[in-house]
Amino acid sequence: MHPHVRHLVELQAVDIRLNEVLARLATFPKHLVEVNARVEAARSQLAHAKDALTKSLKDRKTYEMDVDQWKEKVRKYKDQTGAVKSNEAFRALRLEIEMAEKEIAAAEDRLLERMVAGEDFVRQVKAAEKAIAEIEAAAKVEQQAISAEYSTAEKIRVALEAERQKAASAVPEDLLDIYLKLASRHNGVALAEVREDETCSMCRVRVRPHTYQLLRDPSNEQIFHCETCTRILYCPPQPLAQPQPVAQSSESGEN
Repeated sequence: MHPHVRHLVELQAVDIRLNEVLARLATFPKHLVEVNARVEAARSQLAHAKDALTKSLKDRKTYEMDVDQWKEKVRKYKDQTGAVKSNEAFRALRLEIEMAEKEIAAAEDRLLERMVAGEDFVRQVKAAEKAIAEIEAAAKVEQQAISAEYSTAEKIRVALEAERQKAASAVPEDLLDIYLKLASRHNGVALAEVREDETCSMCRVRVRPHTYQLLRDPSNEQIFHCETCTRILYCPPQPLAQPQPVAQSSESGEN
């Protein structure tokens, strides 16, 4: 394998890991936003429930005052009945009393509805308070986990950045520029291994037999590109052949 290509293979391995870490780091802010959004939604629901309860209590107070006001009118009308001197005036007062009593009944119905609704709002507030306590506790655990994972990933990123700088420094600038352009064009994969079936591992197109032989030659100093996907081609170094053990003679020596 060409020595510069060997360094590029090392660089690509680091870049792939680095890109994975960077992609992972990019997910943490979004995850935090989602966690915080759940908390804010729970808080908003609690605030809405409390507002509804407050309005219900105000309405209840208003309806209580309506009942009291109409009852007071009924008492006044009844007090006046003893002072009237004509049947017409008496009938008029009786009519006012009947109308006031109807208003009392209507106000009491509204008051009862507010009381029932108020009890429901109280339950909603308690449920929302319980929910937000659970959601905030869960969010705190998630936030701590995210922070820890981010810290770990950031340390890995720093280490990989240093490793990448070392690998890149061993590659000539013009070849490094070609590598970067190919990587940006092919989702971070600028090099492709040639498989034993003599095909490019990325696009599966067969390479020329002569090219394949040169790529397998340890003394080769040429750089080849795939004719289809344009990636830089390489063959992994071939393992050295292990010497075969010498067979022992089956005949034993005789004296």
